[in-house]
Amino acid sequence: MGKQSRLRILLNGLIKENPVLVLVLGTCPTLAVTTSVENGVGMGVSAMAVLVCSNIVISLLRNVIPDKVRIPCYIVVIAGFVTIVQLLLQAYVPALYASLGLFIPLIVVNCIILGRAEMFANKNTIFDSALDGIGMGLGFTFALFLMGSMRELLGNGTWLGIHVFDKFIPGMGIFNLAPGGFFSYAVIMAAVTYFAAKKGAK
Repeated sequence: MGKQSRLRILLNGLIKENPVLVLVLGTCPTLAVTTSVENGVGMGVSAMAVLVCSNIVISLLRNVIPDKVRIPCYIVVIAGFVTIVQLLLQAYVPALYASLGLFIPLIVVNCIILGRAEMFANKNTIFDSALDGIGMGLGFTFALFLMGSMRELLGNGTWLGIHVFDKFIPGMGIFNLAPGGFFSYAVIMAAVTYFAAKKGAK
């Protein structure tokens, strides 16, 4: 595969096939943990680490795993890496681990990771599968970063804990709740769709 094709694999997940904003996958953690930039990026990076590692291992074992039990095998591989990430977060960033809570172990059944294992890693080389994992992981992290930024700015008046608006106007608490998450998601998705359509028209 040429350099151009590999670059396309890497960049696909950012905008064109963004797992959250275009493919509409992984919406549960997207809505649940993006009350702040730190939580959003923490979840995105954690999922990306699992995605890259599981893609590599599944691609490595794609000719060994029996077709009839491939999904359970994928889940076992993914669960192993999720456990490693969970223990690392608990040991080195306990505050982030406490904030993300249940959503770290739920990475095991994240449809982005299972989907890429089935659709890409199962059919491509180790290097290409790693690139796909990085691209999709960056796209996921980027979407969570946008959501976290919008909700933290409007909900608390801060960004990464830095005081921005809260000295002038009070935060709108609804953005820290589920309705604010849905509203932020809709606005960002609408903006991405609009610019993608505009670019396509040109």
